Amino acid sequence: MASLGQMSDYEIRLIRIFKTVVECGGFTAAETTLGISRSAISQHMNDLEGRLGFSLCQRGRGGFSLTEEGKEIYQAGLTLLTALETFKSDVNALHQTIKGELNIGITDNLVTLPAMHVTNALAELSAPAHDVTLHIHMEPSDAVIRGVMDGHLHVGVVPAVNLPTSLETRHLYDEPSYLYCAAEHPLFSEPDDILDNANIAQHPAISPRYPLPAKAREAHDALCLRASASDREGAAFLILTGRFIGFLPEHVAAQWVAAGKMRALHASAQHYRIPFVLITRHDRRPNRVVDAFLSFIKNAE
Repeated sequence: MASLGQMSDYEIRLIRIFKTVVECGGFTAAETTLGISRSAISQHMNDLEGRLGFSLCQRGRGGFSLTEEGKEIYQAGLTLLTALETFKSDVNALHQTIKGELNIGITDNLVTLPAMHVTNALAELSAPAHDVTLHIHMEPSDAVIRGVMDGHLHVGVVPAVNLPTSLETRHLYDEPSYLYCAAEHPLFSEPDDILDNANIAQHPAISPRYPLPAKAREAHDALCLRASASDREGAAFLILTGRFIGFLPEHVAAQWVAAGKMRALHASAQHYRIPFVLITRHDRRPNRVVDAFLSFIKNAE
């Protein structure tokens, strides 16, 4: 063997056999442990000695004993085999422990969604078994899209509206939205059976300044738009004045509905759903943290 750099699996197997022979105290005693015959053990030992270039042991009528070189090789073999086991253990640990960072951009007002796919996946990724630092960026959907495209965000959660083809999408959930008014609004006490679209359309409403799918945009365009909001929280502020009606996601309005401060209007007709997706770049580089997060998202669905 010219150098340790050329050591193959076969040489390692020979060293394991040699180790067993030494620890058993001879060829005969090692037969049972190794599960091979004495002659096969002898052949393996001769092969190892030939590859190393010196005798490792004395065997014969005088019994089994190591040469000085054999003692050195035995100790070196222990070091080698221990290092190999450590290497395997470390590699296996890498498969079980995820290390790194995750930068995720999320459109605001999603934390109250009943389907907690993202929350559950983040919980898995930040478990004590892993070493992942999470960075969450709450931004408008266009900022999240730009962040994923320019690479400073690994993943994003946005409405599936006007997305660039360079992004890969994974459907997360559909978010239902209804038309709401506050308790102080004149429509609040009107029963649903006398409300119709024509009556509703006479009251000042809120126009959203954020991306919406076509069906949602049509629902807003049918109203008497007299105010605007840059996000859903802004729309909630205006609705709570009692002066405007406006669409809100059901999960966002739920707290005010439960408190008797809001109600949905003509819910059977005044509603739409917005699909939300997880976005990544099509050409993203392999990343164990991102891959694990996507796997956890899939398991949470």
